[in-house]
Amino acid sequence: MRIAISTGGGDAPGLNAVIRAAVLTAVHRGWECLGVRRGFGSLLGESELMPLGPNEVRGITHLGGTILGTSSRGNPLKWRTQRPDGSWEERDRTQELFDSFRANRLDALIAIGGDDTLSVATKLFDKGVKVVGVPKTIDNDLSGTDFTFGFDTAVNIVTEAIDRVHTTAEAHNRVMVVEVMGRDAGWIAIYSGIAGGADVILIPEQPFDVDKVAAKIRMRHGRGRYFSIVVVAEGAKFASKDGLVTQSGEKDEFGHARLGGIGNTLAQEIERRTGFETRTVVLGHIQRGGSPTAFDRVLATRYGLGAIDMVHRAEFGRMAALRGNKIISVPLAEATGTNRRVDQEMMDAVFGILEDVEKEAVAG
Repeated sequence: MRIAISTGGGDAPGLNAVIRAAVLTAVHRGWECLGVRRGFGSLLGESELMPLGPNEVRGITHLGGTILGTSSRGNPLKWRTQRPDGSWEERDRTQELFDSFRANRLDALIAIGGDDTLSVATKLFDKGVKVVGVPKTIDNDLSGTDFTFGFDTAVNIVTEAIDRVHTTAEAHNRVMVVEVMGRDAGWIAIYSGIAGGADVILIPEQPFDVDKVAAKIRMRHGRGRYFSIVVVAEGAKFASKDGLVTQSGEKDEFGHARLGGIGNTLAQEIERRTGFETRTVVLGHIQRGGSPTAFDRVLATRYGLGAIDMVHRAEFGRMAALRGNKIISVPLAEATGTNRRVDQEMMDAVFGILEDVEKEAVAG
């Protein structure tokens, strides 16, 4: 067997642990592994496939990033090239990927990525490529699995940042707005906000009224709590009719709105409505970088093992997934059909906790 391994989309801590586990398990079976550089780049003529063996994957479990490189641009389904007149054209290059797959005598592809990468993998499977998916995204928004690797590391990084922001906010009697990633899902904001003791958590799944946010902060000040921590997901939306815009309107090659900036907008609105000094912390790509947590290293390793086992069982067109404490396989179509977002039960539980904390503080 000749197995190709690709890492696409934004990088996430744990990618190297998946590669290592998959390669060592494949070699144990007597199979050959080849790495696809920069997403699907090596299958589109950008570079040669990278041989992967025990020497290439030695000592990489604790490393962030990916030894194969990755790319969140260059959607093969809508590949953009610039014409001489400066305009852009889009074309579907999935047939080229398919032809390259056959020309390189590859028997199977392990595609490690989020919904965009795995959507391309689904198209390739429809064309006859034997594909197995592995769920990678710090956003934790892939359906079919309880957790994606990279999420736990991102939450730990944000939680540590909130802890540090907490002390400086209290020292200066400031409101601190912490903007986190997550695109259209509020998992990072929810988990890190609760872990870091945030006073307000704002997520894309539930549009918010900035007047209510300001009212809560004034209430805290009225009780002698002269600082507040607000965690806001990059995709959160205003529910008020103020006409506040937090997105540029631009879209990437996968059709996603380019996010970022809501933290600054929200901080300005809070300060305008309350008169309290407000500052913004945008964590950005810090959430993606560095070594993975122990949880992500173990989960990623289990995904790598599971992916090779799926190839061995000929479970193609499917994705390795965590359900409870077991690694199972689910159809790629299920994993990429809809984004997994924070459900109402989770929102009720989290916001119920915040409300109970406020009630206890008032009673005390």
